[in-house]
Amino acid sequence: MKAVVDMVIIGAGMAGLCASVEAAAAGANVIVLEKQPNIGGSSLLSGCFMAFAGTELQEKLGITDSVESLIQDMLHVGQYKNDRALIETYGHHQLDTYNWLVEQGVQFKDCQAVSGHTNPRGHTITPHQAMDILKKRAIEHGATIYTDALVTRLEKINERVARVYVTYEGHSFVVEARKGIIITSGGFSRSEELLEQFAPGLTNTIRLGGAGNIGDGIRLACDQGAWLRDTPYLKGTYGFHPSSTNDNKRQAHTFYKGGIIVNEQGDRFVNESISYKLLGDAALQQSNQCTFQIWDQTVMDKGVKGDALYDFASLYEIGLIEQAESIEALAMIIGVPPISLQQTVSDYNNAIDTSNDKLGRTTLSHTFGNLTKIRTAPFYAMRTSTAMLATYAGVTVNEKAEVLNPYSESIPGLFAAGEVVGGFHGAGYMTGSSLGKAAIFGRIAAKQVIQQSYTEEALV
Repeated sequence: MKAVVDMVIIGAGMAGLCASVEAAAAGANVIVLEKQPNIGGSSLLSGCFMAFAGTELQEKLGITDSVESLIQDMLHVGQYKNDRALIETYGHHQLDTYNWLVEQGVQFKDCQAVSGHTNPRGHTITPHQAMDILKKRAIEHGATIYTDALVTRLEKINERVARVYVTYEGHSFVVEARKGIIITSGGFSRSEELLEQFAPGLTNTIRLGGAGNIGDGIRLACDQGAWLRDTPYLKGTYGFHPSSTNDNKRQAHTFYKGGIIVNEQGDRFVNESISYKLLGDAALQQSNQCTFQIWDQTVMDKGVKGDALYDFASLYEIGLIEQAESIEALAMIIGVPPISLQQTVSDYNNAIDTSNDKLGRTTLSHTFGNLTKIRTAPFYAMRTSTAMLATYAGVTVNEKAEVLNPYSESIPGLFAAGEVVGGFHGAGYMTGSSLGKAAIFGRIAAKQVIQQSYTEEALV
């Protein structure tokens, strides 16, 4: 059986759903193919932040921000290894996309200081609410969304990628796209084969991420001549309790509220204000990959109930956080040398007075926030690991979301957005930029496909 439509979108996470709403609202005949039983993918497992600058929410909270600051932060965190054209495109489209999401009904609850940002610009969503409302809008505009629909191969017609082979309900189908195909299928955090090939140094990480994130979208694109970017910069995500699973992402970032990180010797080994991707690298270099977050009641009081990264109280209630009335007692509970941990905390507190931290820490997160001493009992600790949550490397695209070959030439008919794309994050990751880029470039890809002038006759 064969169907002919304007556009095929492969994957129904943030990028795919934003693309489907944008395209269907413009009158395009759109089919979305999601191989999992439900929509959402790894977007549902995200930390719930989206990075935007100059929003109405920031203004209400008294936060002054700018596009230029956002762009510079992204380039700095990415160590200038990211594609400037992609970053600038993000900056120039981000406010419009924020307002568009609000118009669709996506609810932004708060705006917080998060990793890598000069200003508080982590706009928090409830991922399930966002996915559900975007799905609803797509269907209202006429898009058709299939779940349990596995795309097995793409094929060119007259030098343009236009044919999609899909298995659905036990049958094989062919869908031909008059205007274009958008791959929004996520990364490969659940593919041991690809992780071993591209990131063998991440063997000792907790395996999280969307169950469908096995890199099949990348394979589909590469089969059509796509080039890959950023695989040398693959990193894990620091902040997870070792017992974490996809269903229970037990994550805390107390270090961005004033806590410190120590190894099993009780020593600090990293500037806690840097990106949690870089923290993950440093943690994996410690003996037995064993590390702990250490903090006091001052930091505990900064927790945010229900927040994916800062709900410290809930982790304490289920027994994942240890508490003691002294640093010595806390050290004995977690099994690190008490004298060492006491000295570490003392040195850290003294360094705040002298502005001379041995690891170079001067802020809470990136360039934001003032350090506080760890001195108010009770004291807390959580054993913490690095997880492979998302891959942030993949096919090469330009600022139009067109997939490129090894010679930086666009592959006719093929577009990509979201985690499947490389080149955006470079050597570091800034919180909120993953969901942000998925929404922004999902919309850009849809607009570009709509503009294509191919006709049904060209498919023959």
